[in-house]
Amino acid sequence: MRFLTIITGAVLAASLASPVLAQSADVEAGKKVFNKCRACHAIGPGATNKVGPELNGVVAEPVATAEGYSFSPALKKFAEANPNWTDALLTQWLTDPKKLVPGTRMAFPGLKKPEEITAVIAYLKSFDEAGAAAAPAN
Repeated sequence: MRFLTIITGAVLAASLASPVLAQSADVEAGKKVFNKCRACHAIGPGATNKVGPELNGVVAEPVATAEGYSFSPALKKFAEANPNWTDALLTQWLTDPKKLVPGTRMAFPGLKKPEEITAVIAYLKSFDEAGAAAAPAN
């Protein structure tokens, strides 16, 4: 009986910890995937616009609104119908930006692996608007 209690406790502890561990793993994987984005985008403390806008706090932020960045007319028009970046919208964007927003200036062809998209979104979520590491979501 004691063995069963120990096993049940261990399973319960693992199941409670796994979302945090999965989120942590996604953020770490996303940090690596973001290397594909670094040539044009910055994120974190002191991030500034480059060829593309800085991405601090981008998840849930209004589309095409990074301060000091000149967005394409196509993306501004897209923002009228899609006011905020959501996980679902970022998934579409990261899969194929030119298909989602014909006329965008973003030259990146997109990420093809769903796990890379999920990971990079987790990484983006890990930064607040100021570029500080955001608290993990519960």
